[in-house]
Amino acid sequence: MPKIVSPGEAAALIPEGGSIMVGGFMGCGNPHRIIAELARLGTDGLTLICNDGAMLGGPGGEEYYGVAKLIHNGQIKKLIASHVGLNPEVGAKSNDGSLEVVVVPQGSLAEMIRAGGAGLGGVLTPTGIGTIVQDAEHVHSVVEVNEKKYLLERPLRADFALICGYRVDKAGNVWYKGTTRNFSHVMATAADTVIAEAEHLVDVGVIEPENVVTQGILVDYIAH
Repeated sequence: MPKIVSPGEAAALIPEGGSIMVGGFMGCGNPHRIIAELARLGTDGLTLICNDGAMLGGPGGEEYYGVAKLIHNGQIKKLIASHVGLNPEVGAKSNDGSLEVVVVPQGSLAEMIRAGGAGLGGVLTPTGIGTIVQDAEHVHSVVEVNEKKYLLERPLRADFALICGYRVDKAGNVWYKGTTRNFSHVMATAADTVIAEAEHLVDVGVIEPENVVTQGILVDYIAH
């Protein structure tokens, strides 16, 4: 059974210099309470694996929405993401050398995380052949299969996966509302420690078994 902790206690588990996968798409699905506590603690030197850098403003008028807080604070030393254009601070910090940015095609990013969770040796994809992507750090080599060239991309894992479920039961089973699941399900398989922020913490059985998306066996802590 996962341990139930506060968002502050969850954030305190993450050490300086650690690597974190954070579910979300432009902040939608980010575990906002844990991120706010990480920002308050000032945990530094983090490697962030996320679809994007979120946005400077949220839908409710929030300043520095989701993971954008951590980027703005300078707490992220390296960002591995696929879409960063809606957070101009990512480009600015990359240009001034304060943030290392590794841009990965979105489908490749999802598959690299899935491979990390499944224990696979990598992902074969034709995406990026003949471009600068071919020379990126996440590419192991160029492989030819049936006379067609592919990039062999390395699997991705992290120390922590931070996800957010609309309903999380006390056994750690997670149900996501709408599109908030995005990368969270595969990230929960590809980290040493998984923390699920619960918008609503419910008893076991409230989530019907067939509606469980992330199984409780993958979750180590519930932040509520």
